[in-house]
Amino acid sequence: MESIGCIQDCFLVREVQGGNHAAFEQLVRAHDQAVLRLALRITGSPIDAQDIYQEAFLKIYTKLGGFRFECSLSTWIYRIVTNLCLDHLRKSRNRRENTAIEGNFEGEAFNLLDQLSDEKVANSPEQQMLGRELGAHISCALQKLTPRERMVFELKHFQGMKLRSVGRILNTSEASIKTTLFRATQKLRIELAGLTTARKRFNEAAA
Repeated sequence: MESIGCIQDCFLVREVQGGNHAAFEQLVRAHDQAVLRLALRITGSPIDAQDIYQEAFLKIYTKLGGFRFECSLSTWIYRIVTNLCLDHLRKSRNRRENTAIEGNFEGEAFNLLDQLSDEKVANSPEQQMLGRELGAHISCALQKLTPRERMVFELKHFQGMKLRSVGRILNTSEASIKTTLFRATQKLRIELAGLTTARKRFNEAAA
């Protein structure tokens, strides 16, 4: 059974394809926050995220006439955004970027970032310093992933998508996504192995 959102999307797409410009504005309002959040999460830069956001909706507008309802509109939109983000990651892979990473990782990183978001962190200069140090460590670890590995990891853990959905967006099999996610997780575990000592210092500062 189709969700109300999918039915509404289908109606709006057909309206846009029929020349209703107001319907496209409704589609933008329905999906703009999800697009911006994904772009910001992937790029780590509000400026780059805005650029991708604008380019994404320009592509969506120009390509919507050819949309054939072979997948959900949201999957189609995510595919456009992730392709733009992948291009961005490939272009910037060799550059060091200042990115503020917030969110959850498996194992140590899940617990660590929960602590970093605690209100008491902001009240302690020492904890703020340690938090920045740990955040930089995590950011650096993410930069070591290939663009595709990072994209899969971001969609799975930060966007909360099922592997099957990630596969549809990246136009590949669920088995391939599992393999990519496994490689990404293994790399992050190796890169984040040194967090044990830093986290101990963080906990001591919080005591």
